[in-house]
Amino acid sequence: MSRIGRKPVVVPPNVEVKIQDTTVFVKGPKGKLEYTFPPSVSISMDHGAVVVGRSSDSGPERSLHGTVRAVISNMITGVSTGFQRLLEVNGVGYRAEMKDKNLVLFVGYSHPVTITPPDGIAFEVDTKTRQIKVTGFEKQKVGQIAANIREVRPPEPYQGKGIKYLEETIRRKAGKTGKV
Repeated sequence: MSRIGRKPVVVPPNVEVKIQDTTVFVKGPKGKLEYTFPPSVSISMDHGAVVVGRSSDSGPERSLHGTVRAVISNMITGVSTGFQRLLEVNGVGYRAEMKDKNLVLFVGYSHPVTITPPDGIAFEVDTKTRQIKVTGFEKQKVGQIAANIREVRPPEPYQGKGIKYLEETIRRKAGKTGKV
């Protein structure tokens, strides 16, 4: 039995969970989400917690068991507290700023790069620390948008210039050595 799949997902008081067949609807202060899971996994409510079970011990069902529980947990966490990713802009003359709701990046190209947030995603920029905060209630969408921002100018190993995740460390390389 999956150690993660066995754990019940506790539902906070400000979150409403509704289960219809294999579709889970979650509604909270940050927004509402719905997801349809495969029919081989059973989902039920038990004393204010969501419990995930499986019908057999076959390989695909075992792998889905923990995944379904983790997705439901992320849905509940997302609508109650939300998710965020922090990115850092490094480099001389590199900066990020907000224009209305859009993120504008000046990262060494001949033009500024504008990123428009999709529904449910918000950007914040701290110009003093040169950090970009991506917030939202869908974990997958927050991570994907943060990855798209990083992809505009990934960090390079020689000078460390570019956009990187805050917790990421860049392995630096030595440059060319001069003639002796």
